[in-house]
Amino acid sequence: MSLPTVLTQHIARRPQRIALLQHIAEQGSITRAAKAAGISYKAAWDAIDELNNLASQPLVERSTGGRGGGGARLSAEGERVLRLYQKVQALQAQILEAAEESSDLDLLGRLMLRTSARNQLQGQVSGLRREGRHDRVSLALGGGLEIEALITHDSTARLELTLGTTVMALLKAGWVRLLGDDEQAEAGSNVLNATVEQVLPDTQGDSEVRLALGNGQTLCAFADAEWLAGQSVGEGRRVRVQFHPSYVLLGVPV
Repeated sequence: MSLPTVLTQHIARRPQRIALLQHIAEQGSITRAAKAAGISYKAAWDAIDELNNLASQPLVERSTGGRGGGGARLSAEGERVLRLYQKVQALQAQILEAAEESSDLDLLGRLMLRTSARNQLQGQVSGLRREGRHDRVSLALGGGLEIEALITHDSTARLELTLGTTVMALLKAGWVRLLGDDEQAEAGSNVLNATVEQVLPDTQGDSEVRLALGNGQTLCAFADAEWLAGQSVGEGRRVRVQFHPSYVLLGVPV
């Protein structure tokens, strides 16, 4: 099984994240791997979440409470990605040699877009339905999970979306809202069950909440620290989250 195109492009542009995978394989700890890679513990978690979400299978398997802030190891897929990266590096060298001018590389760099959206979920279009001025796009994320996006007809045509198209769903953390135990979800919203992996307090009052979905992908959300305490939300707690389909932005590999 080949790697998704978007993951292949991502690791080619972000070699430090492959270095992080190598350190995890060697250190068996996220904390020690982050130190060896020269990045913060939080940045390491962000990198791992993004890589796991982009891959068809998680690249890193982890457990909280281990030595050095949590044990971690590469999955079989993660080990395969490391081997593949050696081939990618060889191809990069060939591309650099083939570039006719330095401006060619600048052009390619402009075509590769990074996004500020914290949540990047890979899925496949499983349904397309016209609703007035918009199209409701159903996305299968794997593991039986499905979400919907609401985009314009022009966007559907421009992205050339059809059933089976692989897409990236982009979602800002501020658009993901945790629901209270007795709270009803808003009609028409996406609602997912998740498990709290980590709560990171913030000096501004809101806390960053990392959420594990049932298919191995991860979501990030923000919630008021007092609300979290009142709801007894902590690591291991099962919660529901919601976000409106109009908040889901879609992208396809170029």
